[in-house]
Amino acid sequence: MNCRSEVLEVTVEARQVEEAMLALLHTILLHRSTGKFHYKKEGTYSIGTVGTMDIDCDFIDFSFVRVSSEELDRVIRRAVSEFKDALGNSGSDGMGQISLEFYQKKKSRWPFSDECIPWEVWSIKVNVVNLANEQERQICREKVGEKLGEKVINVVEVINRHEYLPKMPTQSEVDNVFDTSLKDVQPYLYKITYQITDSLGTSVSTTMRRLIKDTLAL
Repeated sequence: MNCRSEVLEVTVEARQVEEAMLALLHTILLHRSTGKFHYKKEGTYSIGTVGTMDIDCDFIDFSFVRVSSEELDRVIRRAVSEFKDALGNSGSDGMGQISLEFYQKKKSRWPFSDECIPWEVWSIKVNVVNLANEQERQICREKVGEKLGEKVINVVEVINRHEYLPKMPTQSEVDNVFDTSLKDVQPYLYKITYQITDSLGTSVSTTMRRLIKDTLAL
């Protein structure tokens, strides 16, 4: 099986990291979740509905839609919070990457553990910049909102391609494909990881600051 890999990149202020990551991760998971499966007998099932809600960002001019499951939101927020803290501890300017990997399990014979086979990975590269004043922060607030809108459209376009998805499992195999631990939604099995780089690429930092200065000059 070939694993699909998609890379997104955003440049934000430190205070925008959490909201930007939540917007992108929740957008992906919205399209990679189903309602709960209700099996009547082996091979016959119904699928519950997936509730959604709109979220307004505080530090970015942007709103996004997420699955309304509070359980799922807590899991995502915990991972994003750990990433944000690690990024903040890396220095004044930082670069990091948070990845959302979808996988399925392949049963192995005893005494070996199940094999986890990734089928799609989303990597979000994050560049953190420091801005000089409130005027620059306001411009960044608008620009980041515009960029996030573009990224969300990109995510939806990629997901709407007719590419590999694990086949719908039988009742005995549902835990090999979906995370069934949540009571109100059923995302495909996934894991979130991150890594931090100590210094920000000069070109990225310079590009964002030039964008802000160009806007100020208008």
